[in-house]
Amino acid sequence: MNITQHTDYALRVLMYLGACPERRVTIKEVAERFDISRSHLMKIVTELVAKGFVDGARGKGGGLKLARATAEIGVGDVVRQVEPSLELVECSGTQSHCLLDPACRLKGALDGALQAFLAALDRVSLADLVGSDARLHAVLGLEPPGRQPLPVTIPR
Repeated sequence: MNITQHTDYALRVLMYLGACPERRVTIKEVAERFDISRSHLMKIVTELVAKGFVDGARGKGGGLKLARATAEIGVGDVVRQVEPSLELVECSGTQSHCLLDPACRLKGALDGALQAFLAALDRVSLADLVGSDARLHAVLGLEPPGRQPLPVTIPR
């Protein structure tokens, strides 16, 4: 199984937002962090908002945040809703043109593999991916969770 770049980026956005639960994040920030075009990212975020994974607000103080707790967002659910097609081969659809289709056992084997793949993803939540992993926060250039930057004192 190979997920599309679109789904990969959607999962990255969700992980980034999950690592920043205390604040709203801008599209610009995510685009720069992952080196993704802002216009491409906007399409992905629009879909994540429409599917109820992300809450987006415009204007001053706006930005993105998760619409639900990280523990309530399943990776399998995200993949099912964002991936444009989960058909592994052309004959998985209703319009098969394959000569072997009436007697093919490969289709069933591939479908079983796909179901096992999705079942494995169903056991993983966004909370499992984000957690309180200081390494993740470090590679994203974020403060570790629960740690606030120290106030700066300017001597007079």
